[in-house]
Amino acid sequence: MGVCLPSEQDNDMTSGIHHVTLITGDVQANVDFYVGFLGLRLVKRTGGYEDARQLHLFYGDYAASPGSLITFLVWQGGSTGQAGAGQVSELALAIAPESIGYWLERALTHQVRNEGTAQEFGETVLRLRDPDGVVIKLVSANLPALAMPESSIPPEHAIRRIRGVTLLSEVQEETTAFLTRYFGFRPGPVEGPIHRLVSDIGDVLDIRDAAGFWPGAPGTGTADHVALRASDEAEVKTVETELRKLNSSITNIHDRHYFTSLYVREPGNVLIEMASDGPGFTLDETLEKLGNTLFMPPDTPDPEAVKVMLPQFDLPNEERVVYRDLIYHHRFFTPENPDGTTIALLHGTGGNETDLMPLAHRAAPNATLLGLRGRSTESGTQRWFRSFGPSIFDQKDIRFESGALNAFFDEVRSAYHPDPEKLVTLGYSNGANLLGAALLLHPGIVNRAVLLRPVMVLDEVPEADLSGTRILVILGETDAFRTAGEKLADTLKSRSADVTARVLAEGHALGDKDAPAISEWLAGL
Repeated sequence: MGVCLPSEQDNDMTSGIHHVTLITGDVQANVDFYVGFLGLRLVKRTGGYEDARQLHLFYGDYAASPGSLITFLVWQGGSTGQAGAGQVSELALAIAPESIGYWLERALTHQVRNEGTAQEFGETVLRLRDPDGVVIKLVSANLPALAMPESSIPPEHAIRRIRGVTLLSEVQEETTAFLTRYFGFRPGPVEGPIHRLVSDIGDVLDIRDAAGFWPGAPGTGTADHVALRASDEAEVKTVETELRKLNSSITNIHDRHYFTSLYVREPGNVLIEMASDGPGFTLDETLEKLGNTLFMPPDTPDPEAVKVMLPQFDLPNEERVVYRDLIYHHRFFTPENPDGTTIALLHGTGGNETDLMPLAHRAAPNATLLGLRGRSTESGTQRWFRSFGPSIFDQKDIRFESGALNAFFDEVRSAYHPDPEKLVTLGYSNGANLLGAALLLHPGIVNRAVLLRPVMVLDEVPEADLSGTRILVILGETDAFRTAGEKLADTLKSRSADVTARVLAEGHALGDKDAPAISEWLAGL
């Protein structure tokens, strides 16, 4: 990968912005925008340090320099947030003063939402919206340029670095005093309701008076925090010691592997991080290979299982899965060396489309996984069909959702073209219950099925010919629902299905013996 060489280096300057962290609900659209449209480099991909099941992406210049880093927590399919008081509301990126016209034309060509140009603090600003609705300002600021990756964007028009962020504070003066006292910014010009703070390198914090604003609501399309620079871990700890003297400031120091972090909420309630410049992102990848490998936090239990649950994406110009809008929300996991097998997964009560992916991956490491999400909810719990009480099932809803599942697999065959001889469907508990009912109500919906801890949920069982359908039923020896599962297995056998029934030394919950049992059955197909 080539780079656009910087016009000036600023490694000795530590006051300023280290990174900004935001939230996205669509990882592929996010990558396409920040790498494909803006021309940044994906410099790191990790599981989240607060929740390893949350993908965390880092974009920046070629060398992943502080001052260029924009990071995203991926809440795939998550709820939309609302920028408001106590949040970062806008992210500004510096471009060359003569580049505004280029970027306006590029936005129009790429159909990126833009709000036109304006003048702010004597600089020309082009406001854009990223796919989640985050306001991205391209600002004609004469700041030293960092080295950006080579792309279709001419070097003279490349993004230079982070210009600044806008903070919405209901206590503007207190916020301003706090940030200048502890984080090395100095007061700058005032324009209308905005007080500007300036760092050594020249990037800015714009503190906007948000008195009377609605409070911010976290979610996709909002910022989580802004991180300000420290030269090293010692400086972070020094600032933490000073902040602890304020009874109202709760501080937390964390080892984020690539930098040491201090978190604190300023008086206006915006979350501020202080992050050390080192050790940096080349700690576990070479400069040339930054962003190629998915890393997990060191204390992640069963990290390989968690990796399977994280949403996948492709860089611009790479071959990718093009998702279609089908009946059920769904997600694919594609292994490194797919063998042509596709396993569709129906979660249990309270689960989601990723819950069964680790189990299925252990059973069939080279299978492509297709996780589905049930559409029914009870008291906020995700399910596949309604119930009226313990073991009292809504028969109309079972039949309706069985029909929807049948239609979904028709859609899958048309949209994604899985090999019909290598398509397997696996359900657990409530998901297995719906799958078992759908097999009886819609013979031929699938020809290979795995039912984990199922029960018979149909009050009236139709006559059906399941010849040619191979089914594995796995029951738990101490499962309270074992008898009802055996009834379903017997019913499927009586309809001419080729049923293999296994009883494992487990309860209703899944255990270590399930994956080997599934793997053994798959090997015999």
